[in-house]
Amino acid sequence: MNRKRITDVVALIICLAIPFMAGAFGGLYTAPAIPTWYAGLAKPAFNPPGWIFGPVWSVLYAAMGVSLYLVWRTGMKQPGVKRAAILFAAQMALNAAWPFIFFGLRNPGIALVEIVLLWVMIILTLVAFLRVSRPAGLLLVPYLAWVSFAAVLNIAIWRLN
Repeated sequence: MNRKRITDVVALIICLAIPFMAGAFGGLYTAPAIPTWYAGLAKPAFNPPGWIFGPVWSVLYAAMGVSLYLVWRTGMKQPGVKRAAILFAAQMALNAAWPFIFFGLRNPGIALVEIVLLWVMIILTLVAFLRVSRPAGLLLVPYLAWVSFAAVLNIAIWRLN
């Protein structure tokens, strides 16, 4: 394997690891709260079954990682790449913070404010990624859709409780 290919493989692994690490951080707060605090909350009829969240987030984190890799491999000196990477980092931080606020702090109201900020940052990231790599931006569309649904679910839980 040549040096360029090794570098690309390592970069892809790092790009995939970033969203999965954010997810693992969130899981530290989510997992213990599900059978206790969250189980006792009133939830809307459209609340999905618990088993769906793990597979959905796994696919979304993989898509985010590949998306980041597609942007990274165009080169940090290319126009818009640094800005796109910074936006990606900011939205990943917000992604990791939401489970801490919602499940860890047990505060759906503050989590609602936070998820709106996350949603805005995802849109900014998606647009920045589209400018660098159309496939990279398009890979973020399902993530935006899922977070949009999660925001509606967050609103419903906050109102019901």
